[in-house]
Amino acid sequence: MLQNKHILLGVSGGIAAFKAAALASKLTQAGATVKVIMTEHAKEFVTPLTFQALTRERVYDDTFAEKDPEKVAHIDIADWADLVIIAPATANLLGKAANGIADDMLSTTLLAATCPVYMAPAMNVNMYNQPAVQQNMETLKGRGCRFIEPGDGYLACGWVGKGRLAEPEEIVAFLEAEEKVHTSLAGKKILVTAGPTYEYVDPVRVFTNPSTGKMGFAIAAEAAALEAEVTLIAGPVQLDDPPGVKRINVTTAEEMYNEVMNLYPSTDIVVKTAAVADYKPKNILSQKAKKQDGDMDIPMERTIDILAELGRQKAAHQLLIGFAAESNNIANYAVDKLERKNLDMVVGNNITAEDAGFRSETNRVIIVQKGQEPEDLPLMTKTETAKEILRRVEILIKRDA
Repeated sequence: MLQNKHILLGVSGGIAAFKAAALASKLTQAGATVKVIMTEHAKEFVTPLTFQALTRERVYDDTFAEKDPEKVAHIDIADWADLVIIAPATANLLGKAANGIADDMLSTTLLAATCPVYMAPAMNVNMYNQPAVQQNMETLKGRGCRFIEPGDGYLACGWVGKGRLAEPEEIVAFLEAEEKVHTSLAGKKILVTAGPTYEYVDPVRVFTNPSTGKMGFAIAAEAAALEAEVTLIAGPVQLDDPPGVKRINVTTAEEMYNEVMNLYPSTDIVVKTAAVADYKPKNILSQKAKKQDGDMDIPMERTIDILAELGRQKAAHQLLIGFAAESNNIANYAVDKLERKNLDMVVGNNITAEDAGFRSETNRVIIVQKGQEPEDLPLMTKTETAKEILRRVEILIKRDA
């Protein structure tokens, strides 16, 4: 459950900071992207270079080291994080957090964090049992912080008792279990459309497009892994059913429209990746049209705009995500589609790029959301792209909660 998670690891000043290095390594190995904030006291035990080498990310240790003039670092990294884990959480750090003190990079970032926060205390047994420390922990628990209990045993100070930082493997297991339970998509009813449609001219000829359905299938698979109830409406594609996903096969734009609208009232989130035909033959021949000299004219008519109809009927609790497959001016077309069709998010991609679009195993997309500047994502596999899209969907869910 930590795959592709953005984890902010806060390291405060205690001898157990050496375990935080192992924890950073374990989280990275679990597939998470890990960024580390260190207090000045933590650097007395472990160097920032250690964490940089283990995570391959910048280490933050100074509130005023603003390296990007377009961002405020402690706000930016707090917004970036899917979860915060403080390990070790010293008595000093717990006191600051409980009382809203912000006098360094870590405590300041904690005040700005809106994601789940986990505390892994580590200190002398007498300090741990001190009423002030216990009260601070109770205060933080009351505000939603989740605690990973320290272990009993021999402590660095020579005392024996409760206060040992939980082992890195235990912390990772705890986070995996917690994040699985607390995923914002758990139990949500998600409808995904994927693939092309076939619009028949006669029994053997169709109008269609090169969509393979891979992007939609990847989104359906990742949403199911996040414990959503996923229904996948698929056009004619040659792909296996994603695990845990209910699949409905359709052929034409009209069939897809009927299935989508039937399920829409009971759906929480729609992700419409399908490349549905905009036009269809006005008249479908019952017999194969024979080849003849000269040109052939086929009168066409508009199909129903499924996404626009969904936008018109969208309820307050529903999220609607569309795709914009374009060959130029991708961001502009995506913004226009977002506003015109009453969407919450549009994912634009360049269908002419060699490493993205139809029939490619990778994608390079632009994400447009209401009130935000278009966001360019780097080249990723379609599975990685699906994870990034759903991560932003989770942020929308939390925003509207």
